[in-house]
Amino acid sequence: MSRPALPDDAELGARIRGLDLDSKIRLLTGADLWRLPAEPRLGLSAVTMSDGPQGVRGTGDAPDETGLLAPAPSTLAAAWDTELAERLGELFAVEARRKGVDVVLAPVMNLQRTPVAGRHFEYFSEDPLLTGTLAAAVVRGLQRRGVGACLKHFVANDSETDRTEYRARLDERTLREVYLAPFEQVLAEAEPWSVMAAYSGLDDGTESAPMTENARLLREVLKGEWDFSGPVVSDWAATRSTVASAVGGLDLVMPGPDGPWGDALAAAVRAGEVDEQLVDDKVLRLLRLARHVGALDESAPSPVPAKPGPEEFRLLSEVAARGTVLLRNEADLLPLTPDGIRSVALIGPNAVAPYLQGGGSAFVPAVRTVSYEEGLRAALPEDVRLTVHRGGEARLRLPYAFTERLTDPGTGAAGVRADHLDADGNLIGGEVRATGNWTTYDGFEPATHRVVLRTVLTLTEPGTHRLEFGCAGRFSVSLDGEEALTGEDDRGVQLVLESSHNHPPQRGLDIEVGPEGRRLTLALDLTVVDAGGYGRFVTAQLRHTPPGTSPYEEIAEAAAAAQAADVAVVVVGTNEEVESEGWDRTGLDLPGHQNDLVRKVIAANPRTIVVVNAGAPVLLPWADEAPALLWAWLPGQEAGHALADVLLGRTEPSGRLPWTLPARAEDVPVPDARPRDGIVDYSEGVHVGHRAWDRAGLVPAFPFGHGLGWTRWTYESVTLSPSPVSADLPLPAGGDGLELTVELTNTGPRAGREIVQVYLEPPRDGSDRPVRLLAGFATVQAEPGARVTAAVHVPARAFQIWDGETSTWRTPPGRYRLHVGRSSRDPRLTAGATVVDGRLHPEG
Repeated sequence: MSRPALPDDAELGARIRGLDLDSKIRLLTGADLWRLPAEPRLGLSAVTMSDGPQGVRGTGDAPDETGLLAPAPSTLAAAWDTELAERLGELFAVEARRKGVDVVLAPVMNLQRTPVAGRHFEYFSEDPLLTGTLAAAVVRGLQRRGVGACLKHFVANDSETDRTEYRARLDERTLREVYLAPFEQVLAEAEPWSVMAAYSGLDDGTESAPMTENARLLREVLKGEWDFSGPVVSDWAATRSTVASAVGGLDLVMPGPDGPWGDALAAAVRAGEVDEQLVDDKVLRLLRLARHVGALDESAPSPVPAKPGPEEFRLLSEVAARGTVLLRNEADLLPLTPDGIRSVALIGPNAVAPYLQGGGSAFVPAVRTVSYEEGLRAALPEDVRLTVHRGGEARLRLPYAFTERLTDPGTGAAGVRADHLDADGNLIGGEVRATGNWTTYDGFEPATHRVVLRTVLTLTEPGTHRLEFGCAGRFSVSLDGEEALTGEDDRGVQLVLESSHNHPPQRGLDIEVGPEGRRLTLALDLTVVDAGGYGRFVTAQLRHTPPGTSPYEEIAEAAAAAQAADVAVVVVGTNEEVESEGWDRTGLDLPGHQNDLVRKVIAANPRTIVVVNAGAPVLLPWADEAPALLWAWLPGQEAGHALADVLLGRTEPSGRLPWTLPARAEDVPVPDARPRDGIVDYSEGVHVGHRAWDRAGLVPAFPFGHGLGWTRWTYESVTLSPSPVSADLPLPAGGDGLELTVELTNTGPRAGREIVQVYLEPPRDGSDRPVRLLAGFATVQAEPGARVTAAVHVPARAFQIWDGETSTWRTPPGRYRLHVGRSSRDPRLTAGATVVDGRLHPEG
């Protein structure tokens, strides 16, 4: 039986006109943290949103809910494969429906402008074309299964420091050619159903406004020029005005139910400050979204499997393995042949505790996790000995104090006691936990005004013990009844927006302990933080390290294990202290003593494979010494299976770098993300990422697009032909661009995939254009000795620049060269094209 036809815009408009003003405005602010209001008179059910993009977190209604944890978006980008990206988007859609979610707040469209950006792992690439192409594929996969995508963060919100306050200053040409470009591409190719306005704002030198109020970009460009018909959603708690945001193009304030609209917006409409037709348009956009996701007229979505299954796990493993980048492979050390290997030493802090996902809103409690040890143990023959050695701690903060040192002073049992007190100091609840980690502790009674943590810390080792306390909001810390530390931060939601709720600043104390030891009574008195739609919570962290702690004993032990093994696998990288939403990195060094560890292991065993478990660039001063070097990203829940498949040759690491890996910190074009006087100045203009490296003539450790794979490729020939204007190739992706036909042969010993990359070199006509820019790419695969053809579309937009005087795109005349190769620095073939009177003419 077919479903009844859904109402068209005309009918929806008629329904909207039947509502009174207050009822319409009620729909424009979230009902709670994740849900939009329902309205039976419109046939509207509640639309539910959830965070992405490393999976679907859910709404938190089920406290113990888990889900599929995918590799980070930079991993997917490294595969350079739209078909794989669409499959992952479809998986996200199934997971969303499993959790009752209609709209996933993903993909993240911002660019990796600087390698220190805290959410670098959440972004696809430093390149606008690669970002737009992969993001469009994810959106297509999501929406094909009836789940909406929400592109974020519109626009130029590319770093975290003061992210809710700063203004990005960039000229119109840079904005159009670089930062708006991936949004425009995804809108043209995939028609996403919603867009999120960023926390930050733009400063064009004459006007400075937050994105939630930017009428020029939201109304004129996004909704007008690009004909976007869905709602513009605020980032959570980003909206601070009533009239300016309402007339600026924002359609939905999140979260709710409180916010700057509501009664204030109704009053502004009645006062003539906001046209009621604007309100009607906002409601219509929300109803279009509801129509898409099945929340209009009870159009139920299709059923999905109740639980994740093996097929979904295999896809996540495939993404992680295929996104892995083989940076070096001296003497063809990889892939390993199990025959002849009797022992493997798995070494490194990230070998023991893999960093599977970045911190912040992307975090997903995983339905399962497969460690590197588990994956290798399952894949290696039973007679191969596998040993595991940490090789030193890599975290910058001290470890949490745990059970063996903590005693509840009330009962004498192990742990820390939490007393919940009301405003008058009366005890109304509590619990005991075994650890000093009370990060974002909530779930107490609404009347709770303070939470007091009490424990006795036992210090046995003579010498100086270091204690660190991390608390958010208003607090006091007492040692043996004497106040030692206090904090007086009365902010609410801002603590969440800057991530102080889960990453508070640490304040330390040194405690001297004699030969007899010491028992220290601690009390942490915490005032409950009210963060509005984010709830009420306290945060406290008690960290401790005893005297004499040194990593070098562990490093020596690891090197000895490497020397005794047939093969050493060293896994180094970042962790939750380093890569997260809420803050930017202060440098590119690996944390701790990991560089020392790698060098010691390489010296101990010439058959050493180094694996980098990080989402963003880190400096590898020993890269040229590593016999084999893999970049394994933040690989998600199937980390161990993916790495084992790569090491043992089951899956080719066919990834290519989606960003440039620096060799030296001083070479990085944009070395920090700090605003100056509230401004982040995009002074590099259109020269972002690999374009900046080319302009400066600097040599990175590994260039954009680099990756070796298992085999070798010979590029035979390239031919060009005009690309006809077609409705199937919407601008800016299509138009009268060029089609490149590239013939290449797999001349290596194994089957493999190749990423054929095309870089456009414009004429040197005096305009400030990139030396080269990525203009197209295609993925092909072939058996050993086989010849294969790659078809690469280069859109007309690749040849164009934005003309600020006429506010239009134009194609400068002259001779253009198209370099076809394996990376931005490895051209294999070159072809030419000439532009005359705005038209492209292939040469040869």
